[in-house]
Amino acid sequence: MLIRISLIIAIIAGLAVGALNFVKVKEKITTLITERDDWKDKFTKTDADLRKTKKDLETTKADLTKTKEELTSANDARAKAEGEAAKANQRATQLTDELNKTKTDLGDAQAMVARFQASGLSPEQVVSLAKDLKDTQSTLAGSQDENKLLGKKIASLQIKLDKYEGKIPVIPLPANLKGKVIASDPKWDFVVVDVGENQGVLQDGELLVSRNGQLVGKVIVRTVQKDRSIANVMPGWKLGELMEGDQVIPAHPAS
Repeated sequence: MLIRISLIIAIIAGLAVGALNFVKVKEKITTLITERDDWKDKFTKTDADLRKTKKDLETTKADLTKTKEELTSANDARAKAEGEAAKANQRATQLTDELNKTKTDLGDAQAMVARFQASGLSPEQVVSLAKDLKDTQSTLAGSQDENKLLGKKIASLQIKLDKYEGKIPVIPLPANLKGKVIASDPKWDFVVVDVGENQGVLQDGELLVSRNGQLVGKVIVRTVQKDRSIANVMPGWKLGELMEGDQVIPAHPAS
């Protein structure tokens, strides 16, 4: 009987210990599950942050690459403009020297004519000298015209150089410049206007396009010819379809 009671007590004690262990194990399992869920949430958040950081890094890298390319292009354009300006200045100096020499030759020729007239030269000799004098004057006039054209080109190159160096935000065009659209391509968003280099148009200059007094767009000049230019519609400035006959004026007239 005593053995049976002892066995019962042992069994009850074992069950109690088992139940206690089960409770402790259950609590530990619950704690582990909670910790697991917490770590899972932290991992998910960390992974999302890592993906975002990686995406931001790729975007920053792309922006940096684009900026470097734009800077290289601007430096190349600046170097080209400086080279052209140097050549134009050199040519202007050369023409100035030639002009001074021609003036000197003209003065010498006129003095010579006066001396021959005073010395009683024959008509044939006077005609020959007059022809030489006329040729010299023509050469002088041609040099002056070329000098004026070079002066315009130097001024144009200086404006471009100032823009590339950031001294001016935009390229100014003559305040009295007026023209019209002579061709339009709505598919590629470009127009051809009837004003060009002879009227003072410069590459990268901006023009306002209007019809019946209403603004329909703004374009930027990309190609300049003697009496016409080709310009692209600027993003965000296409307020209507650009058509032949539309009027153009400078967006930034020179003061």
